[in-house]
Amino acid sequence: MGKATAYCIPRWDKLMNYLKDGSLEIDNNFAENAIRPIALGRKNYLFAGSARGAERAAMFYSFFGTCKKNNVNPFEWLKKVLEVIPHHKVNRLDELLPQNLKI
Repeated sequence: MGKATAYCIPRWDKLMNYLKDGSLEIDNNFAENAIRPIALGRKNYLFAGSARGAERAAMFYSFFGTCKKNNVNPFEWLKKVLEVIPHHKVNRLDELLPQNLKI
């Protein structure tokens, strides 16, 4: 109990800030949940088979993360991209990104 008290006393003013401002979170779950897919991806890249395979996996993680951020259904987005990409101009590929493609 003494160690816990000794740890808490120098941090007391900062702890009180949490009680004074209702918009402060008591934990960092929001930040940790936001970076969890990155950490899992890093672990999965070890088993991609090759550096190029890992690059491709990272690319899809990025695409699907962008879909999630922009409230786009990843399946519908990928289906649409695969339908239109054979006839799409190479210099306009940015139009096919999840935040730009109208589904």
